[in-house]
Amino acid sequence: MFRDTPHDVPSAAQLVAAVRDFLQSDVLPVVEGRVRFHTRVAVNVLGMVERELELGPEQAAAHADRLGGLGFSSDAELAAAIRGGLDGSALVDALTRAVQDKLAVANPGYARPPEA
Repeated sequence: MFRDTPHDVPSAAQLVAAVRDFLQSDVLPVVEGRVRFHTRVAVNVLGMVERELELGPEQAAAHADRLGGLGFSSDAELAAAIRGGLDGSALVDALTRAVQDKLAVANPGYARPPEA
């Protein structure tokens, strides 16, 4: 399999996954209190890093496309336009998709609609 990177295996994502798995499987079950809490935080952070490594490039391209579709080249330009009164369904759609992308990295469970 050809990879568009000069780095050998394991990839950064694979290394992060290995550390996350170690913390979750070997460390978390045997620690308590503050160390357990911080281990859970570390496991969650590493999961976010994994997802950003996997999803980030595609999400960045999609975000740039959405900004371009609205006529902007940066988030700062978009924010200034919103402060100036920009609204509409295209804006709402673009912002909704941006939030969905952020949630897909930060906590995919939050991106799922609540069950009826």
